[in-house]
Amino acid sequence: MKIAMVGAGYVGLVTGVCLADFGHDVVCVDNDRTKIEALRRGEIPIYEPGLAELVKANVAAGRLVFSDDLAAAARAAEVIFVAVGTPSRRGDGHADLRYVHAVARDIAASVEGFTVVVTKSTVPVGTGDEVAAIIAAANPEADVAVVSNPEFLREGAAIEDFKRPDRIVVGLEDERARAVMNEVYRPLYLNQAPLMFTGRRTAELIKYAANAFLAMKVTFINEIADLCERTGADAQQVARGIGLDKRIGPKFLHAGPGFGGSCFPKDTLALVKIGQDNESPMRLVETTIAINDQRKRAMSRRVVAACGGEVRGKTIGVLGLTFKPNTDDMRDAPSIDIIRGLLDRGAQVVAYDPQGMDAARSVIEGIAYAESAYAVAEGADALVLITEWNEFRSLDLDRLKAAMQVPVFVDLRNVYRPEEMARNGFHYVGIGRPAGSVRADQAEAAE
Repeated sequence: MKIAMVGAGYVGLVTGVCLADFGHDVVCVDNDRTKIEALRRGEIPIYEPGLAELVKANVAAGRLVFSDDLAAAARAAEVIFVAVGTPSRRGDGHADLRYVHAVARDIAASVEGFTVVVTKSTVPVGTGDEVAAIIAAANPEADVAVVSNPEFLREGAAIEDFKRPDRIVVGLEDERARAVMNEVYRPLYLNQAPLMFTGRRTAELIKYAANAFLAMKVTFINEIADLCERTGADAQQVARGIGLDKRIGPKFLHAGPGFGGSCFPKDTLALVKIGQDNESPMRLVETTIAINDQRKRAMSRRVVAACGGEVRGKTIGVLGLTFKPNTDDMRDAPSIDIIRGLLDRGAQVVAYDPQGMDAARSVIEGIAYAESAYAVAEGADALVLITEWNEFRSLDLDRLKAAMQVPVFVDLRNVYRPEEMARNGFHYVGIGRPAGSVRADQAEAAE
């Protein structure tokens, strides 16, 4: 099929490349000419494992091209995906739909013949109706079916998620679009991917409901972790104990510094606004947002406490900046609030991240950057592990300790075992563990 993907950001680029890899002819369109020229040179604007190789292979095969000419791409396409940004609108938190509406007007001026227009962007309930109305008003002769097809891609695992999805949700009001969308996703039938057809508004709400539920799950286990520290329980064992219940499941039950990223923060806030507009308040989601915002800042106080209650003039090393591993995305990353809290207390911060330091420089001021975990440890009064990149999971603890001024290790992802860290001479602080730390003398006594 001939497909136009409007928007060459994270969702649009991954989706377009994967569809081309299925054998479709895909044109990825973006109004950022600099980005398009870079993509034509094989330069990928985001870090996503495996993406660069797929782009190269499908460009070479002639199935994938990049363009800034939306009109030409729309005229030739049987299906047009809209994958532009819907950030939180400044001032009220609603999803900003300016880019979606602008693309709808551009599409209306260019489509020829029956065309399926698919909103891939995360949009509030009723946006598909607005897109259809905009196209009809701009071009009453346009023969289009507007479909909602929300994405469920995890950064760092997006290609795997696209090719082996838990489900594919397609919301439509025009039955002609059903056969078209079946054909778009036909290559996935070999994996028996469940293709779920719903009404358009239902599909739009499924996306928000899914992200809000996962955000609540993360926030729940974080609160349980705080209770574990107070009561002497172990949050990791509690999480495993409840996660083995098939009704609950083990995923998103890892205590940590709070959620961030491009989806959970803006989508939970947008769902709250949708609820308010429809006089159906989302009380649980509202509370989840408040708890998560408070938690990220509280993590800096945890570091201060581990350093004896004072960090002024001390050097704090930070391992990991991005909101999760295997991405360079710094949007709403917990590291931002944690580092700002430490800077406000007078600390000097040195950080290292395998992929996120370029992005971090534009959002965090007043810190230094190092080229490795061991360089971060040089002369540090404490290390804080914020993002659980694989290269941080098996650090040489002897080398780390030898480099540090004071062997304090604050592990906000529970990557290391308290007993192991104590045996190696660290004052170790984790999340959701009794008293928050285990010292060397306690480890020796346990042996």
